[in-house]
Formats: sequence, structure tokens, C-alpha cells
Amino acid sequence: MSIADIRQTYQKFELLESNVASDPYAQFDQWFQQALGSEVREPTAMTLATADMAGRPSARIVLLKDFDPRGFVFYTNYQSRKGLELAANPQAALLFFWPELERQVRVEGPVSPVSAPESDAYYASRPLGSRIGAWASPQSRPITHEALAERVADLSRELGDDPARPPHWGGYRLEATRVEFWQGRPSRLHDRLVYARDAEGDWVLDRIAP
Repeated sequence: MSIADIRQTYQKFELLESNVASDPYAQFDQWFQQALGSEVREPTAMTLATADMAGRPSARIVLLKDFDPRGFVFYTNYQSRKGLELAANPQAALLFFWPELERQVRVEGPVSPVSAPESDAYYASRPLGSRIGAWASPQSRPITHEALAERVADLSRELGDDPARPPHWGGYRLEATRVEFWQGRPSRLHDRLVYARDAEGDWVLDRIAP
């Protein structure tokens, strides 16, 4: 079979203006709860797209760890490629894809670090191996398999069972200024509803063409 012949017919649901919430965070919560209750394997997985000062983009999968009307939260190494790009250009986009529900959610907006207490609390909730890993990994930099294993072993002995959060590791919050909800439909006539802030800061809902 040719790659060009691979296609999927989307027909499970439709997305109508009359059935959505008045703000995107409430609508996201509805869809997220449905994803949690369905057979979606990784409902918190999202593509994070960043760009450097020259406009060169990069993208990777990260995990959503919290959301509320302030924004969407994820955690990482501040010295990683994404951390350095966010420091230079604090704008980003998120993409959730839930194929089992034939849905996507696209989120765009400015990004800022979460507070130190928030990062501390989340770090303390992680398994010990992940906490040690945050110290051991010089994320996005060259390293051998053996060197990483040695760093993990050394730091496990040095830091013990209750390591503090590394200063180079913590959370970011993306504050949404534009959120698109995409529902797959037959004949590629997909439903696309977009929430965007107007000049007064209120949410305005529009349908855009598939």
C-alpha cells in the first residue's frame, strides 16, 4: 500500500457551538475527562513546540501535569533545549491528539516558570528514581550510556532517599491566548472551534474552515 493511500474516516462525534462551554478551560476539562474515561493510552501527552530567537522551531512530547484558568503546566530541565528556547522566546504551542476520540486540541500563548513552591511540591511527588534522574541528566547535551548510569549511581549514594529539587529543574505554565478544538468529521469536513482573546481580554468563539 502507498503511503498516500493510508487514511482514516472520522465519524464518531460532531462539535457544535451550542454544545461547548463559554471558555476554553472548561471545554478542555470536559474533553480531558472524556479522554481519561476512554481508551486513550496517553491522555496527558502533548506536543510542545518552541522556537529559538531565529525562529527555528523544535517540538517534542511532554506530559501535562496540571491545568486551571491560569494555564497548562509541564515540568522539565531549564537548561534543556526547550528550556533555553523558552528563556529566549517565551512563546509556545501545545497539541493534544486523542485519536481514539478523533480529537485534537491546539493551545498557544506565552510561557512563564511556575512558582518555586509549585515546582517543589511536584518534584517531591515524583518517584525517587525520577528525582535522582533530574539531577543526573544534563538534558539535551551529549553523554554516553555508561556515563549517565555512573552519574545516577553516584548521585543516588550522595543524595539519599529525599533529594531536594535541583535548581535547574522545574515547571512552566502556558497561559492560553488561543485554543482550538478539532473534531474529526467525514469527508475531511472537520469541526474546528477557536477561542481567542479579544481586545478587552474576553474569550470570543469562532468556527474556522477545515
